[in-house]
Amino acid sequence: MRFSRRQFINSAAAVIATPALIGRAIAATGGRDLPIPDVLDLSGGGGVPALDAMAARTEIMDGAKSVTVGYGQGFLGPVIRMKRGETARLNLGNRIKEPVTVHWHEMHIDGAQDGGPHSPVDTGGVLEAALDIDQPAATLWYHSHIHQRTGIQVYYGLAGMLIIDDPDAADSGLPQTYGVDDIPLVVQDRIFDRGGQMLYAPQGPTRMMGYRGSEILVNGAIRPRAIVPAGLVRLRILNGSNARIYHFTFEDGRVFHQVASDGGLLPMPVAMNTLTLAPAERVEIVVDFSAGATRLLSAPDTNMGMMGGGMMGGMMRGASPEAVADGGVFEVMSFAVDNSRKAPVTTLAKTLAGAPIPEFGEPVRHRRFALNMGMGMGMMRGGGSMAINGKSMDMAVINQELKSGEAEIWEVSTEMMAHPFHVHGTSFQVLTLNGRKVDYTKTGLKDVVLVDGTAELLVQVNRKADAKQPFMFHCHILEHEDMGMMGQFTVS
Repeated sequence: MRFSRRQFINSAAAVIATPALIGRAIAATGGRDLPIPDVLDLSGGGGVPALDAMAARTEIMDGAKSVTVGYGQGFLGPVIRMKRGETARLNLGNRIKEPVTVHWHEMHIDGAQDGGPHSPVDTGGVLEAALDIDQPAATLWYHSHIHQRTGIQVYYGLAGMLIIDDPDAADSGLPQTYGVDDIPLVVQDRIFDRGGQMLYAPQGPTRMMGYRGSEILVNGAIRPRAIVPAGLVRLRILNGSNARIYHFTFEDGRVFHQVASDGGLLPMPVAMNTLTLAPAERVEIVVDFSAGATRLLSAPDTNMGMMGGGMMGGMMRGASPEAVADGGVFEVMSFAVDNSRKAPVTTLAKTLAGAPIPEFGEPVRHRRFALNMGMGMGMMRGGGSMAINGKSMDMAVINQELKSGEAEIWEVSTEMMAHPFHVHGTSFQVLTLNGRKVDYTKTGLKDVVLVDGTAELLVQVNRKADAKQPFMFHCHILEHEDMGMMGQFTVS
């Protein structure tokens, strides 16, 4: 069953009144202190907590409450922590009036545990989840993954960060005091109407290029301020946006160090002063705030392909955040330094103990994946579909069959624009981008790669997935996924 945006708002808000448009501009609530998400710790056994999808009215813009949904709270969800070597258990419930899922993005678990579109939780239902944790420490995330509804459900709040800890790994020496010098940042962009209501209405170029917003939220607050200790601080950044690619930099140009990627720690810190992060990618960076206060900025997202100019490009740019510098650079958040507090970690190690070492075998086959945009006026008006290898997503069709433990080369090619390509159930190694070799020490293990041309990936899946609950591969621009740029694979 298909729901319109209005039907989704009404169903999500079944127990609350949908706020009326009040016909005046609502001010953005920038400058609030950064919210630090609560932690749902699933390590150590004990009771089985509940994590329900629920609706609420949340004040994001000053003076107005928007209809939102979240996991266990009104908007987004808690940071979930799990421990390697344990089985994490929780009950997933649904208190909104359409099916949801909880997909455990990049967890190395069986297809039956993965939470993809074949595992819906109906209204009033409860799914008992048992997740066997066996992968390196890493920053992951979780989100709804209902077929053709992922974009709207994630946009309104069904997402959250997930952290895996490995108690047996060597000490990396990185900051690790949660909320003090180890801070989660879920970065998203959203559009609000004049009444402060969050809007999701992709059409025309915003369907083709992906839906992007004019306000930047971090942990659910617009351009917040984090107060940090003087010294080294670890920032775990998740690009939780539907389509926006961020090009992060600090206002004063300070150098920072990337220490982890999607699949865990890098072998050594990598110094940089700019960082590109595509939808669904995660990164951990260490920033020295003894240098004082600063702002985290981003250059604009120019990933519009053939629609970069003219009327359509103008429509896309109309959903750009307010520029604070030449070139359309905009603010993501700010940092203030509390000099009365000193960060406990003062020196960054030259190598990072506990970083995963790739153990892929020799590849036994080569597969090709062409991501097809399917241009046409029918799609622009709301019809049509996108595809991979010429085939649009069909829940009844298995597109690829893999063997557990066999390494393969996946060659991914794109058209018109760059696409963040994601594979469920595993982490892969990026071998080449547009024919150029990629240095593993600078990228680490990945589950999302931004492909603008061609990419070669070394893929090995060690968990099983059958035709009833297969794994997915897809573009992580959520509007593209919903329109069919997704396929399914089994692992036997």
